[in-house]
Amino acid sequence: MENAVFDETPKLNAPILIEGLPGVGNVGKTAADYLAEKLNAKKFATLYSRHFPPQVTIDRDCVAHLASNSLHYAKNVNGLDLIFILGDCQGLTPEGQFELAEEFMRIAVSMKVSKIFTLGGYGTGSVVQDPRVLGAVSSASMKPELEKHGVTFAPGEPSTGIMGASGLILGMAKLNGMDAACLMGETSGYFVDPKSSSVLLKALLGILDLDVDTKELDERSQQMDEFNSKIKEIAEGQNKDQLGYIG
Repeated sequence: MENAVFDETPKLNAPILIEGLPGVGNVGKTAADYLAEKLNAKKFATLYSRHFPPQVTIDRDCVAHLASNSLHYAKNVNGLDLIFILGDCQGLTPEGQFELAEEFMRIAVSMKVSKIFTLGGYGTGSVVQDPRVLGAVSSASMKPELEKHGVTFAPGEPSTGIMGASGLILGMAKLNGMDAACLMGETSGYFVDPKSSSVLLKALLGILDLDVDTKELDERSQQMDEFNSKIKEIAEGQNKDQLGYIG
């Protein structure tokens, strides 16, 4: 059972909904959290569910908070009103995933959302030096505009489908006659990947025609590149040592 607690009901003009919950490499979450913070998005609702992890988080004042998702809004961002779905968890069961996605769609319809972008990661199983942004859409008519901003459409990919909130919200948007797209940054999936998040965010900013400073995320991306280079050097060194011993 889902329980959405509203602090306020903002008056928005045909808002665009952006979902960025935890997933593969936390690519979508990192991008959405960063954008919401840069736009000073204001929280207006909190969603609780028995399908979330059975735990509380403790803030800096040692106050406990139930696991939840939250809705935030930013008004008149270059003429656009935006709503963000953010949080640190997703539903633990298939039933929970469906119920939560249905609740988000109910809210989206009630707030007259005009378009939806769900953000996620596309796991490759190996380190990606130059991650692409792959896309899936509710209508083929959306593809040309997204391709202009570097989104790649690869038939049949992801081969296993799009799991979790990003996929379900996309599918339910189609059922409700809404334009929606899922944007997925390529990532190994082994760790939080700010490089993929940076590429994903820049694609989204291009699509929305927004000018947002991505310097901080780019710096985190550079740190990840340096980390990957060190790991590669260590691995190559170990391989050389092994070959020398065998020889």
